[in-house]
Amino acid sequence: MLKQLHISNYALIDNLTVSFDSGFNVITGETGAGKSILLGALGFAMGDRADTGVLYDPSKKCVVEALFELDDESLRPLFETNDLDFETECLFRRELNSQKKSRAFINDTPVALQTMKELGNQLVDIHSQHDSLLLTNADFQLKLLDDIAQNGTTLAQYQTEYAKRNSLKRQLNELHEMATKNTAENDYLKFQLDELDKAGLKEGEYADIEQTLGMMENAEEIKTLLVTANVLMEDSENAILNQCNELCSTLSRLRQLLPDTENLQERLDALRVELKDIAYDLRRHEDSTLFDESQLQCLQERYDLLSRLMMKHRVKEFDELIALRDSLKTRVDAFENIDEAIAQAEKALQESEKLLTKHAVALHDKRCYAAVAFGEKVETLVRQLAMPFAQFTVMVERQDTFDGKGFDEIRFLFSANKGIAVDDLRRVASGGELSRLMLSIKSAVSSYNYIPTLIFDEIDTGVSGEVAAKIGTIMRQMGMSLQLISITHLPQVASQAEHHYFIYKDYDGARTQSHIRVLDADERITEIAKMLSNDIVTPEALRAAEVLMKN
Repeated sequence: MLKQLHISNYALIDNLTVSFDSGFNVITGETGAGKSILLGALGFAMGDRADTGVLYDPSKKCVVEALFELDDESLRPLFETNDLDFETECLFRRELNSQKKSRAFINDTPVALQTMKELGNQLVDIHSQHDSLLLTNADFQLKLLDDIAQNGTTLAQYQTEYAKRNSLKRQLNELHEMATKNTAENDYLKFQLDELDKAGLKEGEYADIEQTLGMMENAEEIKTLLVTANVLMEDSENAILNQCNELCSTLSRLRQLLPDTENLQERLDALRVELKDIAYDLRRHEDSTLFDESQLQCLQERYDLLSRLMMKHRVKEFDELIALRDSLKTRVDAFENIDEAIAQAEKALQESEKLLTKHAVALHDKRCYAAVAFGEKVETLVRQLAMPFAQFTVMVERQDTFDGKGFDEIRFLFSANKGIAVDDLRRVASGGELSRLMLSIKSAVSSYNYIPTLIFDEIDTGVSGEVAAKIGTIMRQMGMSLQLISITHLPQVASQAEHHYFIYKDYDGARTQSHIRVLDADERITEIAKMLSNDIVTPEALRAAEVLMKN
């Protein structure tokens, strides 16, 4: 429930803190005192959008904090999904500065506005004067019935399968379109694939051919260089290895005469071994380097073929040509196996629609069951509000096709007069009847504990006398199962509340400000007397107010 609301620098409110209790609370005050401003501030704290026009002092930022007491563990997963701590007390804070920059926090953790609104909708239901028109909205009617039927899990399962079924249906349509297309496209793809298959493309061969061609085109120079290297190494009178051998003999004699030179002999021996290895490799390269004109021609022809294919298919890398070949093969195989693919897709679609139907039937059955009890409860309540012959029925009609919520069409049927058959609510209910119906519906729904706090903004407008008293009674009963806060102008309603808040405004010589305070028992009698006698407190009005309070 809503425990406390703190408002700073919002509209006519400079700084205000108000605590609320459980049960039935009413807020009264003269027109323009700031009752709607209070609700606007709360809505702002719950994620509603606002512009800088709400700033009481444009040079300061606006801060609205709403403190809630949470005792419903079912909300924990929603908090955890958004990486928020679930605590007994939950603080919603919203800030807005003069640069139109808004920040939102839940338990001091920054959150997106959408997250704040999503969570806020689970904690508070704010019903404004014009929300009764929602009763004529088919989506609202369906959501309301699903909430009552507790269809959340079943609906989520249905919608998951519904998305899967639609995806399978699109895939099947694409396969049918592919099957009915002119085969010329597939023939062209097969022609391209045959050409690439005949080329016998191999990974990495283009780069290997380039390297080999480069070597063969320079084979004569390579051969000359190898011969020269071998001559210098070992095939001449002054060859390096010959001179190295002579040097070894010299150092061997020197070592006997000058022992300190022994390490020079060891280093030269190591060098001679390395030189012999180099000579061996040079000789091997010379023997294997052969200039073959026919091999060069074959490689050049292969290189030209691969280059032409790359140019024809407009790819810059050889790997892209191989990827194109593989892609063509996949497409051609898919076309040639189209009948099998269609059969598999049809089977998958049938299985999905079978499961989808199962979920839809479960939704339908739960909706039908909930509709009966809900309709009877609403009808009983609305008959207490000066419509003794009213009839209200929730019609659940199964349709031939699926949509995102099942295959049901929901209609609220209503008749206010005796002998008149029920008809679609949107065609037969007047504005006043819609308000009383909405109150009855909210009262009926409150017994399902669907939301901790319900707020009415003058839902009782346009009624008086006995009907007003009945509305007060219904609201008092609602307060037994949830926290109800109602803004009202009716003394019959205000008198039945457990807690009475009075909003007023004053002028401090510079600015007009709105304030709120809790009324004690004597103050309540005086306030209700004012409401009974147009702000003139007479002895008769005070006695009438006392009677209302006692009743």
